[in-house]
Amino acid sequence: MSVDPQNFFLIHALHNAVVHNSVPKAGTVLGMLMGRHPEFRQQAKEMSAILSEVLKDVEALSPEERLSKLNELAPELLSEKKEKKEKVRGLRALKNVDGTGVVMRFAPNPSGPLHLGHARAAYLNDYYVRQYGGRYVLRIEDTDPRRVEPENYELLLDDIKWLGINITETVFQSDRFDIYYDYGQKLLEIGGAYVCTCDSESFRELKNSKKTCPCRQQSIETNLDMWKRMLAGEFPEGTITVRIKTEIDHPDPAMRDFSIFRVVDHPHPKIDAKVYPMMNLSVVIDDHLLGVTHVIRGKDHIANTRRQQYIYDYLGWLPPEYHHYGRMSIGDVVLSTSAMKEGIKSGEYTGWDDIHLGTLKAIARRGIKPEAVRNSMIDIGVGQTDIKFSWENLFAENKAIVDPVSNRYFFVANPVKCVVEDAPSMTAKALLNPNDESKGFRELEFDGSLYVCKDDLKGFSMVRFKDLFNAEVVETGDEYSLKFCGNSLEDARKNKAPIIQWIPVRSNVRCTLLSPEGRIEGLCEEGVLSEEDNVVQFERVGFARIDSVKGKNVTAYYAHH
Repeated sequence: MSVDPQNFFLIHALHNAVVHNSVPKAGTVLGMLMGRHPEFRQQAKEMSAILSEVLKDVEALSPEERLSKLNELAPELLSEKKEKKEKVRGLRALKNVDGTGVVMRFAPNPSGPLHLGHARAAYLNDYYVRQYGGRYVLRIEDTDPRRVEPENYELLLDDIKWLGINITETVFQSDRFDIYYDYGQKLLEIGGAYVCTCDSESFRELKNSKKTCPCRQQSIETNLDMWKRMLAGEFPEGTITVRIKTEIDHPDPAMRDFSIFRVVDHPHPKIDAKVYPMMNLSVVIDDHLLGVTHVIRGKDHIANTRRQQYIYDYLGWLPPEYHHYGRMSIGDVVLSTSAMKEGIKSGEYTGWDDIHLGTLKAIARRGIKPEAVRNSMIDIGVGQTDIKFSWENLFAENKAIVDPVSNRYFFVANPVKCVVEDAPSMTAKALLNPNDESKGFRELEFDGSLYVCKDDLKGFSMVRFKDLFNAEVVETGDEYSLKFCGNSLEDARKNKAPIIQWIPVRSNVRCTLLSPEGRIEGLCEEGVLSEEDNVVQFERVGFARIDSVKGKNVTAYYAHH
């Protein structure tokens, strides 16, 4: 049975666009034709050219027009009742889970706000707490006074709230120094640690040569006396440390007698201390005393897991079950806290929520929902393979969330005012949200002239103003004149007239649309004035979060298409 490829392409491109609210990629529709009608495989180049034109036509139609056209050409596709398969998300099962559930922990430090890398650890741990029940501990690791600033605590806790993770207990390590000191002393008492006064360079040479540090031979009594003097503040920074005894000839030099306490001469915003625990000690003590059953963290911590085993062995404790996931690169976006601070200080960035950064605050400002971040991170999973974070996947997840609820509006970039000759005054009606007709229509009044983007007119003899009428275009140098030529959608299609946005002259609401690529000045509909902090869809432009409304001036942040 012969088939008209152009009609085939049109029907299936329309169906795909109606179902997914986006024009399909050429390969999707071309593959359908070749699969069902292999006789066209020898004409792939010709078929691709036909398909290219069809996709342009479909893209030019509004969602309502696509639905109407599909109903006209293939109503049976709309009447098909197919169960929509929901994507099944999940992570691999954990071992050693009993009836009481799991105890997981998320352990950021308050050096600045959280970013996308933190979100991965936060959501992976949260998944298992929700899956098995139990407790989720937020542990603020603030034991490095040089990285802690008072305002960072609030920044971090704000991000935790935005993430929506199921925290059941919050612990600050700065409140637990006495506990760390007690166990540090115990390790000295049992001979599992010693106080070292070698300078860092001398110890490094000994360690790399597999030679024993002279301090390692000190008696327990000498170590305890020096420990008390450390706590009393008798030693300046860089002159003393406490080390765990390990194998001097261990194949990995990083395992050899690593440090667990140091002196830091720098003020801490919450406590008055000179002796600070190192991460490997505080993490072991907290994980054990807080009852952590499973640890999900990056594979850059594998060496720390091995170090921490020594402390577990000395104290006679069983470690939790560890899972180490691979590195996640996030492209060119800035994640370094120090680089962000420097950029903010220099004026390169406007703040922690500058949209050029990878902070959660920047992501939220663009209108990305935490549920979209969660879904993306669960999809990435806990495998040890290094991966590249996909912004496209994140945007697709976010679109699935915001598309059903976002109101639609026109946005005209770089607008120019045009008179349309012979055009009658009329009011255009457009659905506020095609997914929810109960929201009603928005009305746009045309009274002889309108605002349009000049670039939308270039190269066309006819255009169709969306939800309004057709107009002939005459280009004279750098100027354009427009003349009304009816309402027929068929005429617009025959003339391959693009459907373009327009703004009533009376609206005159200025809108600045910001994205990581730059800024676009334009006009938008008056209805946008009531959408502050909401995500809207500027038709044929993309989704954007309305950041601020001041009088008739709107600032919006572009999210994605």
